[in-house]
Amino acid sequence: MSLRNTLPWVVLMIGALVITYTWAPSTGNKELVPVEKRATAADFKLTDSAGKEVSLSDYKDKVVLLNFWATWCGPCEVEIPWFKEFEQTYKDRGFAVLGVSEDETGWPTVRAYIEARKMNYRVLLDVDQSKLPDPYKNIRALPTTYLIDRQGRIAGTHTGLVSRDTYKSGIEQLLAN
Repeated sequence: MSLRNTLPWVVLMIGALVITYTWAPSTGNKELVPVEKRATAADFKLTDSAGKEVSLSDYKDKVVLLNFWATWCGPCEVEIPWFKEFEQTYKDRGFAVLGVSEDETGWPTVRAYIEARKMNYRVLLDVDQSKLPDPYKNIRALPTTYLIDRQGRIAGTHTGLVSRDTYKSGIEQLLAN
């Protein structure tokens, strides 16, 4: 078989691997973790798009949707409109979306992406995960999202694309408590 005949198959196989990795099936439970089994969300500090240092602990007493994402991640792009909606709908009830971009290309790429999609929630940048504690330090698939209760405990974890309704249900349960 010649290179000309083999190349399309190689490209197809690489494409299949990329799709499999970025569109990984969701892992995590649709139900929230029972209160007595929730682990404390580790605090961290990163810089936002305005250059301000932000800590997770700045969101004490709020329900937080903490989303690790990247501009090149297809499932992440699907979730962004939902997160914008949640930020708008629930912000007055003590809720916040906090996005952490994993883009290695840095702020020029991320800022352009934020502006183009009119993202209304705070975005931080984590280029190499060196400033993050566990469990955020070794995220292996994007998106990875944590729902954090008002007491700063991880109430839910989702890896991969989950439904809008799964997030909405979790957020509403946490806001009700």
